[in-house]
Formats: sequence, C-alpha cells, structure tokens
Amino acid sequence: MKRRDLIKAGLLAGAVAALPLRAAAQVGGPSARDRKLFELARSEIARLGNHVWRSDIVGIADFALHSSQRRFHFVDLERERVESYHVSHGDGSDGEHDGWLKRYSNLEGSHATSRGAYTTRSWYMGRFGMSLRLDGLDPTNSNALDRAIVMHKAQYATPEHVDRWGRLGRSNGCLAMGPEQFDRALIDLSGGRLVLAGSYGIAEDGSTITPPVQQIDLLRPETENTFQRTNPGVY
Repeated sequence: MKRRDLIKAGLLAGAVAALPLRAAAQVGGPSARDRKLFELARSEIARLGNHVWRSDIVGIADFALHSSQRRFHFVDLERERVESYHVSHGDGSDGEHDGWLKRYSNLEGSHATSRGAYTTRSWYMGRFGMSLRLDGLDPTNSNALDRAIVMHKAQYATPEHVDRWGRLGRSNGCLAMGPEQFDRALIDLSGGRLVLAGSYGIAEDGSTITPPVQQIDLLRPETENTFQRTNPGVY
C-alpha cells in the first residue's frame, strides 16, 4: 500500500472513532430494529398518500413496550437514523398504573390512548405549555382533534421519573414526553408529518415482543356513561 493510501486510511479510522457512539453505529448500517422501523414508516406513508405532507421523519410510539422503555422513535428516513425517547400513555389505558397499556379507545372521556396514524397540525399554548395538535387518520383515532389528543411535555414523562418510580406517569390519552425530549418533537415532527401509535412490539435487538398483558380496543364505556379512571401523573 502506498504511503498516501495509508494516510487516507488512518484519517478515515480517526474520523469514525471520533463520532458519537450512536452515529458510529450507523456506519455499519442500520440495526435489525431500525430496519423494521424504516419498513413500518415507509409502508404507512405509502398507505396514507397525500394525508402526509412531509415524509422525511416519522414518529412511532410502540405501546407493546413498557413505559419505562424508550418506546417513542424518531425515524429519520432521509439519513436512515433512529433516536428513541420515553412517551406516556393515558390513565384510561392503564388503570392499574403498572406501566403496561391494556386498552386503546377513540371514545370521548375515556382518557385512553388511541391507536392509529396521525398527522401533526399546528402548535398551540396549552396547560402544559407549547403543544402539538394531532389529527387522527384512522377509524381508531378519528376523534383525536375533538378529544384534544395532542403531544405535550410533562415532568412525569422524563427518564428521571422512570429512575425513581420504575415507570412513567400517565396522561389523559395524549402522547406526553419529557420537556427536553418534547422540544425535539416540536421541531422534527411538526408541519404535517406522520406519527404512528400502536402495539408493534419491536425490541431493541429486532425481535418481536408480545406484551404480558391483553391489549384491547375499548369500543364503549365500561360502565353506563362512565369511565373508571384515576388522575394522570399519580405515582
């Protein structure tokens, strides 16, 4: 090998070594988990067509995973990168407050998380500060705007909360994230991008996870005109 080739090889090796660990991992190609996330994001973009205005980044909330896990994925299809954060589900989805989602619902007053595809709408100032409206695109989440199912920040959705309690607090059905993590969502997911919520069960190693609890779609109130629930964020 010529001297100049040796120098080039050394410079390249040094540059890779200097990359952050997550970025360096991408040099060898996406992981098995990330490939599944890319496939899911692209198939949903194709299914929804013109309902998705921007298709560079997709948010995927995987509620087959426990709330202590980083189950909200920013899937960057242009750079082929994935970054993952915590996200809360609704207290109507988890009355036992053990961190597992058991019920999805599209019903007003259920306080449950809805499964399906959303497109992001406008920012607005709400009770949790700047928030991001979501418009449900499927029959299972078509009432999202009327129910005020949005993305917002919350202190009960931080990694520190998991460290203390072993799980996140719960929302009223919204996709709640820690303040620092939600700032990323405001920038990267606004403007008509796609957000998916469902029980995909994609593990870190790319295998498929089956949650240890039954997950159902709640189509009617569990008691007459009344939902049984507790206050969100209760530890």
